[in-house]
Amino acid sequence: MELETILIHTGEDAARTHGAVAPPIYQSATFESRPGESYDDIRYARLNNTPNHAALHEKLASVSGGESCVVTGSGMAAISTSLLALLGPGDDLLAQDCLYGGTHGLLVEDLPAAGISHTTIDMGDPDSWEEALCAETKVVYVEAMTNPLLDVGCLEEAAEFARSNGLVSLIDCTFCSPVNFRPLDIGFDIELHSATKYLNGHSDIVAGVVIGSQSKIKQITHRLNHLGGCLDPHACFLLHRGLKTLSLRVKHQNDNGLAVARYLESHSRIARVIYPGLQSHPNHERATRLFKGFGGVVSFEVEGGADAADQMIANLQLPMFAPSLGGVETLITRPMLTTHRGLTPEERACAGISDSLVRVALGIEAADDLCDDFGQALAALT
Repeated sequence: MELETILIHTGEDAARTHGAVAPPIYQSATFESRPGESYDDIRYARLNNTPNHAALHEKLASVSGGESCVVTGSGMAAISTSLLALLGPGDDLLAQDCLYGGTHGLLVEDLPAAGISHTTIDMGDPDSWEEALCAETKVVYVEAMTNPLLDVGCLEEAAEFARSNGLVSLIDCTFCSPVNFRPLDIGFDIELHSATKYLNGHSDIVAGVVIGSQSKIKQITHRLNHLGGCLDPHACFLLHRGLKTLSLRVKHQNDNGLAVARYLESHSRIARVIYPGLQSHPNHERATRLFKGFGGVVSFEVEGGADAADQMIANLQLPMFAPSLGGVETLITRPMLTTHRGLTPEERACAGISDSLVRVALGIEAADDLCDDFGQALAALT
């Protein structure tokens, strides 16, 4: 079946409980079992096996081409639980440079306390990865598209490198969604998402997703049950509902991203635009080969620095100044104040994140209206 059909029909309640077209919310922490049933048959919300969880797991695994799936209470819960399930004291992981700020914090602050180290690799230079290997290396961790500079690394090479060296490969695919990219198809072992973003698409829940083989998801779910980062049934229902329009939303956001990026690139008050769909992007050719679309996130710098960026944001009428992305509304922010505020100025400079960098996460408004709004906001700059 095609993606759009899978999103609507896979994982639905075949019994149609009481004839309900929409699946019901099973707002229950625990479920009655029959005498003699084993513990594995018990349904309990913390064990991530309520009917709402089961339907969601089936749909998400099918959408991404995986065998199995587990949802978590946040994207960071998905990342941290996966790494803690796959790594132990003395282990090392190879991690892409310029990671999402929350993931960076996990690697440099929390994992060392568990005896787990990491080694940074340049995702644009596969020839250098061999030198980073050591006997303790167990995992390769990368992002499909980085935040906020939207770099697209050598992903096919990363999956093959992990496979040939007996390592488990994990990829955060939040910025692409399965509409634009299915990393399991090119050999990655585990696909991660902050479902708060594109998958849900309505900015009303926080959730995470882990997709992979049955054996790996069983291992990660076991650790998740201990750590307690479960998703409640009502949030499962909302994510399940949001997924049904995923393809429609993301394709529109792809179009908006390209339209706004082209508009900003042509504007005299914009110093630089970063978007993989533009030929000016250093990874444009690679992104075009790997992805079906480039997403709705565009980063750029305004002539005049941070003060001009703040003034432009204040002049805008449609975008809201808030972190996150992938929702139906357009959000705008400065990464130095949000996602990367935990980095030192030196670390941000090394990562290429200037104080004047602006990130806009486009919603599903009309592209012409968004471009007009940016036009008036830039025209009003002093």
